[in-house]
Amino acid sequence: MHDRTATNELRGLLAAIREALDIPYPATVGDTEAHAQILSDRVMHARIALENVLDRGNDPGWSADYLRARLTEHPPTGYRHWGTARGEGQ
Repeated sequence: MHDRTATNELRGLLAAIREALDIPYPATVGDTEAHAQILSDRVMHARIALENVLDRGNDPGWSADYLRARLTEHPPTGYRHWGTARGEGQ
């Protein structure tokens, strides 16, 4: 694999991992359970993507695509986000 291609694929994987972990904070204590479940699901898929690359030698670009596909299945919705207007649901 060309060095620039490898670097771009690794950067893509790292960006997908950041996307998985960087979800809005819950607005209230009542929103923490939904937030925690969504974050837990996204962390699990990020770990799988990392294991595919680090332990199995899979292509980082493929792992980034896998992770992004899983993130669409677990969007950060279903709870109110910190900073949203009062009464505005997500």
